[in-house]
Amino acid sequence: MRTEDVQQGGLFSYISLESRIPLNHPIRKLRVLVDTILKEMDADFAPLYSSVGRPSIPPERLLRALLLQIVFSVRSERLLMERMDYDLLFRWFVGLDLDDPVWDHSTFSFNRERLFGSQVAEKFFRNTVLMARVGKLTSDEHFTVDGTLLEAWASHKSFKPRDDDSDRGDGTRNPDVDFRGEQRKNDTHASTTDPDARLYRKGSNREAKLSYQANALMDNRIGLVVDVDVRHASGTAERDGALAMLADVQRGATLGADKGYDTHDFVAALKRKGIKPHIARHTTNRKSAVHHRTAASAGYAVSQRKRKLIEQTFGWIKTVGGLRKTRFIGLAKVKAQALWSFAAYNLVRLGGVQGGQWWASAPT
Repeated sequence: MRTEDVQQGGLFSYISLESRIPLNHPIRKLRVLVDTILKEMDADFAPLYSSVGRPSIPPERLLRALLLQIVFSVRSERLLMERMDYDLLFRWFVGLDLDDPVWDHSTFSFNRERLFGSQVAEKFFRNTVLMARVGKLTSDEHFTVDGTLLEAWASHKSFKPRDDDSDRGDGTRNPDVDFRGEQRKNDTHASTTDPDARLYRKGSNREAKLSYQANALMDNRIGLVVDVDVRHASGTAERDGALAMLADVQRGATLGADKGYDTHDFVAALKRKGIKPHIARHTTNRKSAVHHRTAASAGYAVSQRKRKLIEQTFGWIKTVGGLRKTRFIGLAKVKAQALWSFAAYNLVRLGGVQGGQWWASAPT
C-alpha cells in the first residue's frame, strides 16, 4: 500500500545526537584525540577568562569548531556557522545539543583572534607531538626538513614604495596600475595591505608573489611534523628556519633535505651540531657540500626516500587545510594559522597510524 508523503514535523525527538553518528565514523577517533589534548590544556585556558561577568562560550568548543573548519576545508567562518546549524555531525563534534543555538560568525571570529593566537596554537601543536612520543610513534633520530611559500592575502597592486603616499589608481575600487619596468624590491617597497609579506619567487622562471616562508621539520618514522617555523620569505629563510628548528635535536641524528639545502655554510652548521647531512647532492655546475661517501651509505638512501613524505604534508595543509593562500594578515596570525593546520594534519596522521585506513567514508 502506498504511503502518503506527509510533510508534518514531529514535536519531539527521542533519538540522541550521539546515536546519529556512526560508530565507525573517523570523526569519533578525532574527537577522542582532540579531547585528550584539551584536558591537558585546561590550565592554559583559565588565565584567558575573567572570574566574573557573563558566562562565555567554552574555549574547548571554539577550538573544536576551528579544527572542523580545517579538516573539512570550510573556507569561511560564516559558512562554518551555517553548516554547524544543520549538520548533526558538526554539532556532535563541537559539543552542541540539537536545541543549542549556533554562534554568530562574528562572535566566533572575535573569540578566535582573542584566544587562539600563536601561543595557544603552538601549545596545541606541541601536544600532538607529545602524544606521538608517548605512543612511541617518533624516533627522534631521523628527520627531514623542507619549506614552502604561503601566498599572502595581498595583491601586487598593494606593493608600493615605502615613501610613496600617493594614490596611483584611477579612483575606482580595483584600479589599473601599471608597474611594468619598475624595479620593485623588498628593501624599498612594502605592501600596504600586509606589510609583513615579502615579494619572493621560489625559483628561476617562476612568478614572484607576496608570500611568507613556512618551514617544517618531520620525523621520518610515520611522517609526523614535529616543529614548524614561519618567517619572512627570503633567499636564506629555508636554511635559517631549519637551523632554528634543529636547536633541540640530539647529536648523531640525520637530516634529509632537497638540493636547496646543499650549501657549504648549512652543511658545516649541521656538522657543528653533530647532525649527519643526508641532503640531496647539487652537482650541476658546482661541487656538492655533501661528501660522496655519505651519499653512498644505506642510511642516506633511506633518508632520501623518506623525505618525500614531507611533500604530502605541504600538499595537505594547502589543499585541505586552506593554506594555499593565507586568510590572515600579519606574521603572527599567519604563524598561528599554519600551526593549527599542521596540528590538524598530525591528528589525522595519528588516527591513521593507530587505526589503519580510518579517514574514509563510512560504508553504506
